[in-house]
Amino acid sequence: MNSGCVEEIVIVGGGLAGASAACILAEAGRPVLLLERDAEPRHKVCGEFLSIEAQTYLARLGVDLDGLGASRISRLRLVRKRGATEVCLPFVARGLSRKVLDEALLFQARSRGARIVRGEPVRSISVDRSAAQIEVDAGGPIIADSVFLATGKHDVRGVKRPTANTTGDLIGFKLHYRLTDDQQRALQSFVEVILFSGGYAGLQMIEQDIANLCLVVSRQRFEELGRRWDPLIADMADECPHLAERLQGAQPLYTRPLSIFQIPYGFLHAPDESEPQGLYRLGDQVGVIPSFTGEGTSIALHSGCLAAAIHLSHGRASSIFHHRVRSDIRRSIRLASTLNRVVRHAAGQQAAFHLSRIWPDAMRHVTTLTRVQEIAMTRALTAS
Repeated sequence: MNSGCVEEIVIVGGGLAGASAACILAEAGRPVLLLERDAEPRHKVCGEFLSIEAQTYLARLGVDLDGLGASRISRLRLVRKRGATEVCLPFVARGLSRKVLDEALLFQARSRGARIVRGEPVRSISVDRSAAQIEVDAGGPIIADSVFLATGKHDVRGVKRPTANTTGDLIGFKLHYRLTDDQQRALQSFVEVILFSGGYAGLQMIEQDIANLCLVVSRQRFEELGRRWDPLIADMADECPHLAERLQGAQPLYTRPLSIFQIPYGFLHAPDESEPQGLYRLGDQVGVIPSFTGEGTSIALHSGCLAAAIHLSHGRASSIFHHRVRSDIRRSIRLASTLNRVVRHAAGQQAAFHLSRIWPDAMRHVTTLTRVQEIAMTRALTAS
């Protein structure tokens, strides 16, 4: 390695996974440097659904969801064309924007002693048997004993994910709306999963009476609609009058939707014996679950807390973490990926919707089977 600034622990990325790891490590008295590429808080493409598992981790990390104004969600409504069916969730979920939640977690990390540097994109990372070298825009390289890679869906040169066998032809969009009073009341306490040609969407309330519409659509379908947002949302509304009613008179809260391309749904990091120790992959860098499950936030928080706990007890032995987190999230990702493949096609959507109408509890079972299991959470929380 070249000489440079030397750090014990560097966390790359200040989202849910990176900030949660920073909280645990700093609370234990470890010197933590967290590098966040965005200079200011920003919105991210995310369903912004907090399951009971995510809430458990956030409570452990000192985040007050009530104080932040998070919405309460107790029912799930599945919508296709002119039909709808609903069921009670097995828990009370919460809704909160990532812009607010990420900042709350970074505040907790800073209050525990983590050093946070914003506006510092990482260009590349190289790891050998003894340390990692992190190249940043400003100044020379940073040499770290351990690196926590928590860059979400954005890869970093030198440590990119092998995503060749994943579902990479989906595009994600997100837009916040101010609904009319009547539609706010109709959506209150619900998360709505809306099936449409080429994809699916989630609609729910978050803080300050704002509604979050987050969706994924196949690249082919988006190209058929001219690769433009307005024709896409108009086509969805034509196919699904329920969505058209929700958005009637709604005010978009930013000029154009956020988007992300080539989402690698189904990715699950496979530990390799030749992989150097000291590189911990967190959040979407270790596994990407399809968004309709609402469990991406929980997986990010679980991976951050678990990685921090294992580092506290085993140091640079990141292979221990990768084997354990893979075991913890593999079933959820595989089941969700299978369901994702089913509901991408018209026949699969019709079958899933018909099953949900005649057996509403099927939706409840899916929400249970795709969650991070309690025993895995207990291990991470007890160790941390």
